[in-house]
Amino acid sequence: MQQGKQPLWTKEFIVLTVSNLFLFLELQMIVSSIPSYVKNAFHATSVQVSLVTTLFALSAIVARLFSARMLEKGHRSALIFIGLLFALIGTLGYSVSPTIAVLLLMRMLFGIGFGMSSTAFPTMATEVIPSKRLGEGMGFFSLSTSLAMSIGPTIGISMLQNGSFNLLVFTTSAVIVVIFPLAYWLVRTLPKGHIEPPMVPLEEGRKPALNRKLWIPALLNMLMSITYGGLISFMALYGDEAHLSHPAYFFLFNAISVLIVRPFSGRIYDKKGAKSLLIPGSLFLMGGLILLSYAHSDALMYLSAFCYGIGYGIMQPTLQTWMIQVVSPKQRGMANGMFLNSLDFGIAAGALILGIIAKASDYAWMYRLSSLFIVLFLLIYVMQIIASRKSETQVPLEG
Repeated sequence: MQQGKQPLWTKEFIVLTVSNLFLFLELQMIVSSIPSYVKNAFHATSVQVSLVTTLFALSAIVARLFSARMLEKGHRSALIFIGLLFALIGTLGYSVSPTIAVLLLMRMLFGIGFGMSSTAFPTMATEVIPSKRLGEGMGFFSLSTSLAMSIGPTIGISMLQNGSFNLLVFTTSAVIVVIFPLAYWLVRTLPKGHIEPPMVPLEEGRKPALNRKLWIPALLNMLMSITYGGLISFMALYGDEAHLSHPAYFFLFNAISVLIVRPFSGRIYDKKGAKSLLIPGSLFLMGGLILLSYAHSDALMYLSAFCYGIGYGIMQPTLQTWMIQVVSPKQRGMANGMFLNSLDFGIAAGALILGIIAKASDYAWMYRLSSLFIVLFLLIYVMQIIASRKSETQVPLEG
């Protein structure tokens, strides 16, 4: 009874959520704007533009392969601060990159730093959220990621259009600098106030086993993220093609719908589970992409953003909480790492695959075809539900 009354909004949880918001805000301000800068500054092709997103995401994935292990060994402080330092150096390096090759190298350095620090924050969040409010807590924590993914591109694209790329670089660098004192407070305070027991270290010489229960939600998260990769990489360029006045506002309306659905989606998950959210969420996501592909007015673009935001705002925390709940507490670092890796891999694959489609046709058809990834999402998830029900009915009788 007492555990159910444990507070969610502690100082540690608030600072963790704000730190995560700033980290993803910095990422999204740059990642949505840099493709347009690269295309104009270096006269890059569509494939070269897609590499700006793809190489960053792949670098983050590689970094997370050893980040979860570092968390299990208790090297949380080093993981956070080294990651933030790499991210800061990579960001500042954009403005002094003389060639696209050097800029891509800076993107890889930033990806390593981002991969390290972004693994630590959600894992720390699972330690301060009461176990019976995990769905609700991760819903609010993930809101920081979704908000950053929604308002970051709006700020970044607007700053690039109305200011300069150097202004954007220095602003995003300042955002990273703000995270340092917050992270310092966390690493000094958090060990004194764990609600959940700390992660149990692995036995000496034993390698962490990859939990097979993570594969399905990770695959679904990747398919969803492929569509988002097409948005952050090509939305500004699609705005030019479709003669939209304010393509950056797509992400603003996306953020509004995320804010609307997020407060109650976590509570629904705690009461009814993932299937009550993922199916309707995927339909909203698919509808938003199709509407966007026919958007030749700002009004229709805003409607498409609103639909996409509802779907994304429901599905992202649902998938993350699902992955956390199917593993033991000591494997939460691995689960969060795999969630973020599938997110980044989907964005990387989306930027590359959809960039090739756009080069062969146009951006409108690219968004129409990207909705097929959500169709595949639904097929896999429905098959998973059917398979799990069959396994439940085939329990052998006793005696």
